Amino acid sequence: MTTTDTPLPVRTVARYAIGSLGTGGFATLPGLVLIYYMTDTLGIAAITAGLLVTLAKVWDVVIDPVIGARSDHSLAVTGSRRRFMLLGGMLLPLFFILTFAVPSGMGPGFAGLWVLVAFMATATAFSLFQVPYIALPAELTSSYDQRTRLLSVRVVVLSVAILLFGAGGPALRSLGGDNESLGYLIMALVAGLLIGAAMMVTSGVAERGVPRPAVPGSIASNYKDGLGALKRSPAFRILLLCFALQGLATGVMLAGAQYVATWVLHSESAVTFLFIALIGPALLFAPVWRIVAGRIGKERAFRYASIMFGIAALALVGMLGAPGDWIYLPVALAGAGYAGMQSLPMSMLPDVISHDAKTYGEGSAGIFGGVWTAGETTGMALGATVLTLVLAASGYVQSVAGETLTQGPAAISGIILSFSLVPAVLIAVSLLVFRRYPLRQHDIDAGPNNAAASRSEGAP
Repeated sequence: MTTTDTPLPVRTVARYAIGSLGTGGFATLPGLVLIYYMTDTLGIAAITAGLLVTLAKVWDVVIDPVIGARSDHSLAVTGSRRRFMLLGGMLLPLFFILTFAVPSGMGPGFAGLWVLVAFMATATAFSLFQVPYIALPAELTSSYDQRTRLLSVRVVVLSVAILLFGAGGPALRSLGGDNESLGYLIMALVAGLLIGAAMMVTSGVAERGVPRPAVPGSIASNYKDGLGALKRSPAFRILLLCFALQGLATGVMLAGAQYVATWVLHSESAVTFLFIALIGPALLFAPVWRIVAGRIGKERAFRYASIMFGIAALALVGMLGAPGDWIYLPVALAGAGYAGMQSLPMSMLPDVISHDAKTYGEGSAGIFGGVWTAGETTGMALGATVLTLVLAASGYVQSVAGETLTQGPAAISGIILSFSLVPAVLIAVSLLVFRRYPLRQHDIDAGPNNAAASRSEGAP
């Protein structure tokens, strides 16, 4: 681990950030098109499509704490988490392609089962990379400010990934012409290979330490360790719940973007402009939030970023009365806030991990990473579920490829509210949760004795 005063090498920062091309691509593209693929190409009912995605993500939640604990064991006995990250990078492209390779002519029932199994396998491969990837910042540097730098650069790359996959995915899909299934397959092939390549590059940043003897725990003990991390660290509980709620808010908006483009703006290609409006400001504001955090602290900066996003989402309720191109302005404001909502909590997570290590000892970063990934995944997955519940309640009608239909006013209103009011409320709730976050910079820079004192006394 680097010292508090030693800046991270540019090469390390860059290679770590490249991983977000993979994580951002996987978070963006399925969230954007998978539900739409099932409802408007495979003919699967909206509520069923949402249930299938949720089941796959529940599986993710089940395996993430185990992967985290096994990643800690791998670090102990080999000196590195690299082999987990490499395995995930190699397997993900295959399973991602299979997710969008449903054979033509297959009925909705079997098509749904195909997507479920393939997407569960994809999610497993992703977790093999993501869980140790989340744990790395706490091991790459012990500096409060260097972690902000590391994660700020990562969010810039993450924003590029969201733009690249969010806008490029639908563009690749259009290469299939009238054959929608072929278009989705082309999209999955190109995107899957790019995601896997980014993961493989970043796996090299995992440090090699000195191996030491360690006994792998049972699966039951892995879950027990994960619950123990939640129980002993109030900062972790609060930060995780806040981030999961914000993941739920952004997940609803992400899953609803294609529906807004198609049924509110009446142009499937408008989803590209929505992503440009979102990500352009995010690219500009990622370094701005780093500067703001350096002056007023990560915690206050995070609140301001979240408020900005929430106000922007609430403004989109105006689509109920006057849908039109004006919506790109509040979407851009949301993008500016989104940059801070991503980089600042992610830079606080290694602070939480190092604070725990000072108090209880080293060796649990993977456990924290596994539980964090499970919570983040739950939030994003439930975003798609919330959307499908709103669609089902408002009378949205699913279709198969090539079928032409119209949606009723209630369904259009449901799409709009899921893209505006629902995420705004979720952001407000997340800020209420975050009010109790206890850690500040002096807690992170304190020695073990001071860390224990702050744990017993609590932070303002």
